[in-house]
Amino acid sequence: MTQPAANTDRVIDVADFSFRIGKKEILRNVAFEVRPGEYLAIVGPNGAGKSTLLKCLDRILVGGTGRINVFGRPLQDYRQRELARRISYVPQADGRVFPFTVEQFVLLGRYPYLSPFSPVGRDDRQAVHEALELTGTAEFAPRMLGTLSGGERQKVFIAAALAQGADVLLLDEPTTFLDYRHQAEVAELLARANAESGVTIVAVTHDVNQAALQSDRVLALTDGSVAFCGPAAGIMEPEVLERVFGVPLLTIGHPRAGIPVIVPSKPEQPKR
Repeated sequence: MTQPAANTDRVIDVADFSFRIGKKEILRNVAFEVRPGEYLAIVGPNGAGKSTLLKCLDRILVGGTGRINVFGRPLQDYRQRELARRISYVPQADGRVFPFTVEQFVLLGRYPYLSPFSPVGRDDRQAVHEALELTGTAEFAPRMLGTLSGGERQKVFIAAALAQGADVLLLDEPTTFLDYRHQAEVAELLARANAESGVTIVAVTHDVNQAALQSDRVLALTDGSVAFCGPAAGIMEPEVLERVFGVPLLTIGHPRAGIPVIVPSKPEQPKR
């Protein structure tokens, strides 16, 4: 039977998707789409279901009701290696260090194309080389992962995901626990991968400012439901921020980007 042509207008299409863990409903009637080459940020308060949604998209978590299509095909119809050629995933940093050199670890990203008995080919070596160059980690190739800083390791994890050669890159809090310098470096390399390599990016982040400044569109979850989905600047509307996070947030105009950004509020001092 001939398979229908993939919908090239949507690399990911989610409709009326709900997901439970035990009796707890984590996601409720979630609907959104991701277009080719787009950068979509997912934001929301703690416990909103952001990481769960990302894991459902990569089938780390299975089940749920509703629809998830990847390139026009139901997610459940993909074999695992086939899905890995379409979607790669970078989890939250958890401090674990693997006993590999950087080059060996990035080469592991080529697993969708290798079998236990096949040699590493020229295409695999080239993909690893390009990923190391793009992420600025080529100089670390012979070093053990454990000798790198947290920010350097995070870039290597992204390099491994890029070496996988997938069309879509899913990232769960890629800049968590990083200092300002490494946050900026990771943000820059993601923007470069998106712009230069055409990789579609879906990234969960707690940094709403970064989401508004870097992404094309923002999806905001609250209590497992979609509270906002639209152009990145739209998340900074005061009524949208309050709807998503449940409190009013102070914003000022960004001096270069021309959109509002969130700034900390000074707590009121108790009267003496």
